[in-house]
Amino acid sequence: MRKAMSLRMQMLLLQVVVVLVIVITAGLAALWMQSEQIREASRDRMIAVAQSVAQLPVVIDAYDDPDPAVTIQPLAELIRSASDVTYIVVTDADGVRFSHPNPDNIGEVASTPPDAVLTGDIYIGTQTGTLGESWRVKVPVHRDGEVIGQVSVGILESDIAEDFAGDATVLMLVLGAATLVAIVAAEGVTRLVRRRIYGLEPEDIRALLETRDAALHGIHEGLIAFDPQGRVSLCNDAAAALLAVDDPGSVVGSPVSSLADGGLVALVGETADTEPSPSAPQRIVLAGERALLARATPLRIRGEVAGTVVILMDRTEVDHALRQLAGAQSLAESLRAQQHEFANTLHTIGGLIDLGEADAARRVVERASDGGALTHATRDSGIGHPEVAALLLAKRARARELGVDLAVTPTSSLSDDVDGVDLVTVLGNLIDNALDAAGAHGRIEIDLEQTPDAVVIRVDDDGPGVAAADRDRVFDQGYSTKPGDRPRGYGLTLVARVASRRGGATTVADSPSGGARITARLPIVPTEVLR
Repeated sequence: MRKAMSLRMQMLLLQVVVVLVIVITAGLAALWMQSEQIREASRDRMIAVAQSVAQLPVVIDAYDDPDPAVTIQPLAELIRSASDVTYIVVTDADGVRFSHPNPDNIGEVASTPPDAVLTGDIYIGTQTGTLGESWRVKVPVHRDGEVIGQVSVGILESDIAEDFAGDATVLMLVLGAATLVAIVAAEGVTRLVRRRIYGLEPEDIRALLETRDAALHGIHEGLIAFDPQGRVSLCNDAAAALLAVDDPGSVVGSPVSSLADGGLVALVGETADTEPSPSAPQRIVLAGERALLARATPLRIRGEVAGTVVILMDRTEVDHALRQLAGAQSLAESLRAQQHEFANTLHTIGGLIDLGEADAARRVVERASDGGALTHATRDSGIGHPEVAALLLAKRARARELGVDLAVTPTSSLSDDVDGVDLVTVLGNLIDNALDAAGAHGRIEIDLEQTPDAVVIRVDDDGPGVAAADRDRVFDQGYSTKPGDRPRGYGLTLVARVASRRGGATTVADSPSGGARITARLPIVPTEVLR
């Protein structure tokens, strides 16, 4: 297979072709202009000489002499030598010569017709005479308004060609030198460009770009690159999916603030002027209802700040799995605790029977008939939705570990035909928020109310509550009144966004328990609409 021509050679040949085209075109134009200038200068000189001779009184008066050539010939030759023309021929109206460079031709009729005498105007053109082909001018000689002869001044075409050849030689030498300089410069430019692209050939560049695109769009983590001004310069498919963008290319050039909440804007701003480090800053940002872990790294090229690269990882499914795992662990711990409780109860009953205390044993059995903690949470609450009931059981077990009393109001009701995904998200985050607020030995009360068109969730706690001045900001991302180093301020933001998406609302008020009451109203929406 024939090897393709190298990029360096292609660029050099292309530049040489361009230079040659320009030089040849400019040279031809210059030669044509030079030829025209030579002819124009010769014409002007010949006209001036012919008119000056035709207007000399001594020439006009000599026409009456018996032999006009005696006066006109020496004068014409003197002027011819001084004006650098080939010949000056003065004739009468019949074309008989009174002057000529060759004295033998004086007195003879000119070889070309007396055009100026015949027309009375100046004639300019190329004709062939006794001296050869010449570029000539014929001017009439007037006396008292009558044309009595003509003055013909000419320059041989061979002399004009010789003058042009001399100028053309100089011009071609200059153009040749310019061509050589341009080719040397083209070679230098070619070397410079090749160094700038690290000596890569087009096939290498194409392979690198294809590999980069395949790797960029093939990784599962989202990757976004920002320029120093905070505008998107690169976005892969995973990042577009996480940020709910249809086309990754459509966000190129967009500011970072148009992609996600303020957390990402702050992260990019904080990272731009830092040095690359293995412990790159990261934080949780929200894109709609999706929680993303964003890790930012400054991008530097040859020591100069070139922007920031942000890697996005979806924490939504991880958090959901962790919540499910925590719930399963809580249920397992509850089962173990209940096993011990039942074992102790059975031992107690056995001992009472041995002691003959049948009535006391019967009372212990009646107290144990509740079924323990697993059924107490939903036995009288009217909650028939299995996912919500399971969540409440898990959260109740968690609350018991923290020393918090978690209760569901007796009037709560929820059927199993309501979509539970958003309910679990909202209720789980509200309970987690209440657990943080209530603290040890606190109390949380949950009320679920289902109407024909909505589900209303109310969660009360006996914590410090939310100040009236902070209630407008409590649902903002990153805002939290709780101390601690772990990321906060995301749970209530997700609650507000889920409610808003469904056309509902969230509010904060004072709780009868002394803390805060957070209410979320979720309109009942058909499942196919949610999808």
